[in-house]
Amino acid sequence: MHSPDLESFARAGAWLLHSGIQETSGGVARYHLVAEGRNLPVSTEITGYACSAFAYLHRLTGEAAYRDAGLRAASCLADTAWQPALAAMPFELGDPLPPAYFFDCGIIVRGLLAVFRMTGESRWLDRAREIGLFMGRAFRANGVCHPIVSLPSGEAWPYEKRWSREPGCFQLKSAMAWDDLAAYFPADPFLDWYEESLAYSLATWETFLPGDADPLRVMDRLHAHCYFLEGMQPRKQRAAVRAALGAAIARTSHYLREISPRFERSDVCAQLLRARLYTGEVDEALAADEAARCRTHQVFDAEPMKDGGFCFGTRDGRPLPYMNPVSTAFCLQALAQWRQYAAGSFPGDLGELI
Repeated sequence: MHSPDLESFARAGAWLLHSGIQETSGGVARYHLVAEGRNLPVSTEITGYACSAFAYLHRLTGEAAYRDAGLRAASCLADTAWQPALAAMPFELGDPLPPAYFFDCGIIVRGLLAVFRMTGESRWLDRAREIGLFMGRAFRANGVCHPIVSLPSGEAWPYEKRWSREPGCFQLKSAMAWDDLAAYFPADPFLDWYEESLAYSLATWETFLPGDADPLRVMDRLHAHCYFLEGMQPRKQRAAVRAALGAAIARTSHYLREISPRFERSDVCAQLLRARLYTGEVDEALAADEAARCRTHQVFDAEPMKDGGFCFGTRDGRPLPYMNPVSTAFCLQALAQWRQYAAGSFPGDLGELI
């Protein structure tokens, strides 16, 4: 790494540790509102991403602080958020009990598995299995997965014409959790459930973009579409999946560059770059451009909450006032993996994918 890249990486990691985006409970806020100086509520999904990010940072640096932060985040999920009487995981902490989201649960499973691989402690693996079984029991129906179910009733929410409120190819990122769990629990139906989700996603993905007449909303859909790019990676050796990956990457790249002068999300830049690297077919000019785009979203300031983290994105070239833990995790990983690729040392380990 060149020294500026090392400093950028270290300051992004320090932001995740010290900014206050991870709260004393171990949970991580959805994002920070800069103008108002406050965090949004703790999100179980974002805490799951943080588990993966801290485990990744610990593996790269060996720093105990990242291990400790990952353990606090995992404990918040496994011990505080998990509802043992219902065997269910809500999307936030609160009373009355919030609903459960299929997508969030998959991210949480993958985060707990990352902490399990970091520590070797079986309690994280066991809780991940329970959440994976909850996903299959509560959300699967006739070959698709309901996005949201009420708790404690388990009743599916009516679908809405919003990408997060109806089934879609984006759910494949969370279905990766089932493929991960299958390696540890082959007697459970996890592998069949992942394959079912993959088949549904391959059959429907081409209608996902643009999906809206408003280009600004299309950028939001790009973020979700990138989850499909990630979710296909476990089966990228299959001809049909590889063909879909190539076409979907090209489509995402087109819309990103078309819309970005008006609205650019930092997470989309990072997700697209990572998808290229994991696929193994890298247009280096486009990948270098996406890495450069990621770098522009990092914020440096004397105030800890605004020093080293990545903002949500830009509107008409101006940074949006949201410091975002997922954008930070995605961008720091994408840039680190881009450096590894350039050095010929990118491992391509899907278990590390945040």
